[in-house]
Amino acid sequence: MDNRDLAKKNKGNLLHKKIASIIQFPTCKIFKSPECGGTHNIPLFCSKEKANSTEYCNVDLLILKNEKIKVIIEIEESGIIPNKICGKFLTSALSSYYIHESENNRPIDMDNSVAFIQILDTSKLEESTSKKGQFANIEKSIQNVIPVKGNKIDRYRLFFGDSSDFNDGKLNEIFNFIQEVLK
Repeated sequence: MDNRDLAKKNKGNLLHKKIASIIQFPTCKIFKSPECGGTHNIPLFCSKEKANSTEYCNVDLLILKNEKIKVIIEIEESGIIPNKICGKFLTSALSSYYIHESENNRPIDMDNSVAFIQILDTSKLEESTSKKGQFANIEKSIQNVIPVKGNKIDRYRLFFGDSSDFNDGKLNEIFNFIQEVLK
């Protein structure tokens, strides 16, 4: 990858990096995907067996507390359609473990109560869009079906806005929500 490709890739993940920069909790272990400035993918699996057939998704940020998954964060900067939003949630909800060589391939289980946060960049949407109402409805709909049978995700929040919305107000809201979950 040459410098132009690297610059383009970094420019395309500004919201990922902005969100990742506020995710700092001293009592927790935090994993960040490459889009968020981390060093490796963050795969979730449906079983304790690490295999391509059991890997369901890679998430953007993962927060562990007491060696258990406590918060999962997905950030979408493009393609913010219901199928993608709901699909990201469902593949995570159907998963149970984080397994990676950085943790000696030891399966890390979900805590008894897990929060799933989705953050959507609306800066490419037209002003008159009905998407924002749709996002609010998706949040309510997912909140109405959790926890998914057999899974531990019991909190769901969907935050959306353009890049300026994530300067202070929404960042504080996200940080405060995570802080509440980690209590």
